[in-house]
Order: sequence, then C-alpha cells, then structure tokens
Amino acid sequence: MADSKEKQLKKHKRIASGLFFLMALIYGIMLYLEQSSAAVWIGFVKSFSEAGMVGALADWFAVTALFRHPLGLPIPHTNLIRRKQKDLGENLGLFVKENFLNPENIRPYIEKLDVVKFVSDWLNNDKNKKVLEEETIGFIQKIIRDLDDVEVESFLNRKAEELLKSIDYQKLASNGIQYLVERDEQNKLLNQILPQLKEYVQESQGLIRERISENRPFIAFLAGKKISKELTDGFIEFINEIQKDNQHFVRRKLSEGLTKFSADIQTSEEWSRKFAQLKDELIVQKNLEVYIGDLWAGIKQMLNDNLQEEDSALKDYLKKSIAKLSKNLSEDKELGLRINRWIRHFAYRMILRNRSEVEMLISTTVAGWEGKELSRKLELEVGKDLQWIRVNGTLVGGLVGLLIHTISYLLTH
Repeated sequence: MADSKEKQLKKHKRIASGLFFLMALIYGIMLYLEQSSAAVWIGFVKSFSEAGMVGALADWFAVTALFRHPLGLPIPHTNLIRRKQKDLGENLGLFVKENFLNPENIRPYIEKLDVVKFVSDWLNNDKNKKVLEEETIGFIQKIIRDLDDVEVESFLNRKAEELLKSIDYQKLASNGIQYLVERDEQNKLLNQILPQLKEYVQESQGLIRERISENRPFIAFLAGKKISKELTDGFIEFINEIQKDNQHFVRRKLSEGLTKFSADIQTSEEWSRKFAQLKDELIVQKNLEVYIGDLWAGIKQMLNDNLQEEDSALKDYLKKSIAKLSKNLSEDKELGLRINRWIRHFAYRMILRNRSEVEMLISTTVAGWEGKELSRKLELEVGKDLQWIRVNGTLVGGLVGLLIHTISYLLTH
C-alpha cells in the first residue's frame, strides 16, 4: 500500500513539475521570438507562461512548506507539520473525540449493529463450522502445550489441599453413620455376619473344651465335653434368636450404639481434635504431590488423545455444541434480541467510557512519531491531491497573467 502511494505521489509531482518546465520553455521561446517578430500574440503567450511560472512556484512553495523547508532553507513558517506536531496530535485527538465519539453519532450505528445475524449467517455455512471447530481444537491444543506442568501441578496441589481441608469430616462421618442406621444397613451387615459367626462357634467346640481343660482341669475331667457342647449350643441358639427376631435387643442395642456414636462424633471435642489432627497430618501437599502429578498427566493425555482422534467424544461434543449454537442463533429470535441488546449496550458504554483514552491514544501516537516520519505519512496520504494545487496554480496563474496582459493591451491600444 505504501509503495503504491509513493508511486502515485511521484507521478503527480512529475506532472506538476513538468507543467512548470513547460511554462518555462514556452516563456523562453516567446523571449526568443520577441527579438525577431512584433506579432501581438507573442505577448499574450509570454504573459500566460510567465504568470504560470509564478503561480507554479508560489504553490510549490506553499505545498512544500507544509512538510519540509523549501530547498532546505529555514524560512519562517515553513516545515509546519514537524513544528506543529504536538498541537496537531492534540487537535486531531480532540477532533475525533468531539465529532465522532459522541452519543449523537455513535447511537445510530450501534442501533444498527446486528452481531447475532452476522454470526448466525456465518455459522450456517458448513465450511465455517469446520473452520471454527478446527480453530477451537487448535486453540485448546496450544493452551495444553503452553501450560507449564510444574505450575499446573502446584496450582492443583494447593487447590486440592484447600478443598480437602475445607471438608467437615467430623460432620461427614457422623452423618454417614446416621444415614446407615436410618437405612437399617447395620442389621443387613449383622445378617451377613451371624451365619458366619454361627459356623465359627460350631467349629470351635473342640477349642472351647481345650480352654476348659487348661483353666479348669477337674471340671473338664468330669464334664468337659458336655459343658463345651452346651456352651456352643447356647451360643448358636442365641444367634438363631437374633437372626429370627428383627426387634431383638442386640439389634436395638447396635442401632442405639451407632446412633450415640454418631452424635458423639459430631459433638465431642475429643473427636474434633482427632479429625483436626488427621487433617493436619494426612492432608499436606507432600502427600498429595504423587496423586496430583498422576491426575494431571492423565487429564493431559486424555485431552490430547480426544483432540487427535477423529471420532472422539470431545470432538463430537464440540460439533454438537457448534451446531446447537448455530440453530439457537438462527431460530431463537428472543435469544438473538437479548444478545444484540447486550452487545449494543456494552459497545455503547465502552465507546463513551473510553473517549478520552482514544483522544489520548491519537495525541500520544502522533506526538511519538518522528517529525520526518509524520510529515512523510501525511504527504503520502494527501500529497497527490496537493500536487493538483500546483497544477491549478500554474494554470490559474497563467490565465490571470493572460487576463492582466489583455486588459493592459486594450487600455493602451
């Protein structure tokens, strides 16, 4: 773009300069012809070319004085852009702020803003959906690649420690026991244990007889076998009673004991200290490091695998989400109106809120340019049109000179 503007500027400079030299050539020819001929028309042409040269030089000086010192001479009130650079930046910033970034000018454009329709139309194209999917996947992959594993693991470690320590294990344990009692889980467990216990008692009859022999040899000699049998039979009968009677006092005692234990855990200071001690000893970053490292490695591997596989669950979810978004934006008019209202309101407020920042940005940007660079930028933008001032100055100057010569000729002849 800059090269194109440079070429156009040089082209129009050549046209304006060429016209000046044409006037100078015509003037020289007229001077020569004037020595050998008294033709009236020579004076008219000479006056036209002479005045054209004056007009061309005057406008060349005016145009050049905007951007630099003509012929490098430090003539006062020349090189205006560089001398007035700071004022130019401030005035340009203020001009944009007051004339463009004001409520009256912004509101009509903001009210016409229909981002939802633009996004909806864009998403309705299958190629664009594919592009969005690929760009999203690429963005996620880049995030995963750029993440520092050490920092991520350290962050997860800290958060895991905070989360685990924030849990009220005392209340959790108490509520857990109470939940089991309310669902009668203790009796279900007891029903599983009692048959095993009965079998164990039956198998332990010989062991009981041995224990009696060791501790009471005389009794064992007289009735050891009978006593051991009665003991085991009594235990088995007792177990049978518990099995058959859902309201047996053992069952009630077990439920009451667990309920009391649950209450003790929740209200006891001793249990509170025990749980606090357990948290302080077990839930520390050192103990969590290994698990967190494995967790992050697993998550990272899972994400990479899902992003690379063509038919992965993650890609399928992404496709469905994009399709759903496209459908909602196209069909849900109320949603579209809400989104557009929010975007318009947000854009309107942000533009008005940052008017002064835009003014400052323009002012500091222009002020920060090197003076020569600023002059060059502006000359590339408007220099082509300014060369036509030189062309017009040459022609108008010539016509004025011709008019003056004509009037003078008519008054003297």
